[in-house]
Amino acid sequence: MECYRSQSFLPLILVVRQRTIRIRTLLDAANALLTHWDEDDGEEYVIAVKECLDAIRGQSTAENARAALIRAVTEAGMGVITLVSPAQTPTVRARTAA
Repeated sequence: MECYRSQSFLPLILVVRQRTIRIRTLLDAANALLTHWDEDDGEEYVIAVKECLDAIRGQSTAENARAALIRAVTEAGMGVITLVSPAQTPTVRARTAA
């Protein structure tokens, strides 16, 4: 299943409450959103959860899910360390919450 493979998701590290969380797969991203988030009512948070679940089900891409996660991290005021420069990541389209 694609959600278990790290090559489908460019890795990053979240900085949450002075600890780091490695995100290597779509499942890692979904887990971080659902278990390590302080504020779960932001618009970008909701979009990121939907993108991750859609990508796990094959209805979106890992790239869209990763971009949505980064936007949610920014919205929440948390830190993110990308292990790939933004210039190397593919262009993704933004989606809005349904």
